[in-house]
Amino acid sequence: MMKPSDHNARIARARDSLEGLSVGDAFGQRFFVGELIARQMIAERALPRPPWSWTDDTAMALSVYETLVDTGGIDRDALARRFALRYAADRTRGYGGGAHRLLGEICAGGQWREIAPTLFEGGSYGNGGAMRVGPVGAYFFDDYELAAHHGAWSADPTHAHLEGRCGAVAIAVATAFAAATQRTAWSRDDFFAVVLRHTPPSQVRDGIESAERVPTSATPRAAAGRLGNGTQISAQDTVPFTLWCAARSPDSFEDAMWTTVEALGDRDTTCAIVGGIVAARVGTDGIPPNWRAAREPLGL
Repeated sequence: MMKPSDHNARIARARDSLEGLSVGDAFGQRFFVGELIARQMIAERALPRPPWSWTDDTAMALSVYETLVDTGGIDRDALARRFALRYAADRTRGYGGGAHRLLGEICAGGQWREIAPTLFEGGSYGNGGAMRVGPVGAYFFDDYELAAHHGAWSADPTHAHLEGRCGAVAIAVATAFAAATQRTAWSRDDFFAVVLRHTPPSQVRDGIESAERVPTSATPRAAAGRLGNGTQISAQDTVPFTLWCAARSPDSFEDAMWTTVEALGDRDTTCAIVGGIVAARVGTDGIPPNWRAAREPLGL
């Protein structure tokens, strides 16, 4: 595919989202401690001790970002190869069982188009497509249709199930909206309207409708009680809550992270998703410098 004339500027936006995603991932990962300890840290807003190592969320997002850099969009075959190469180089980032199987088979010469639909009897509806897609949305900030299209493509090599793809679409569009509204007033109603308009009918979409109805005055734990917090590792119980968190604190990366981690659950992934959305709006400079310094380097 042909790169647009403003490719470098778009990549800068994608990098903002990647920075927020990776910091959120590494931050959230540090709260996989005993619940009492985690809740005390959250109540006191006590930052975890550095360094903060990132997980498979960031590893896969790096492959997405590099594909955007090289092609100006998502080439699914190229992305699948990048996923497999990065996995082969380091399998210790916390990949799930389905990812281990799929990426291992791709490394052995298998084809993602044949393998992905066989995972979990119909394809994966996990939250992995949503966790890594932020840079795609930021790159296509000015065209929600393209953000949705390439967001779905970024999920395809691993997530053949409708719900897994819809989760990626919703987060891609949400991140595009955040990137498009830099330095402008935030409209929660417009945010949810745009995401719902581009998310196909699905359980994920139903959950987003529920998220829109949860007031921002609700506590994160109460919101997660209605929407899920990623404990099931599915797009359905992850994406709605993360959108609620992003819409609650769109202009403060720090507040958005503490809001998200308060619900515990799949905290590295929920924080990665929210971090990728909010950083697309506030930019890399909107991430606290000491948080970025605590995160393990990306190696870019």
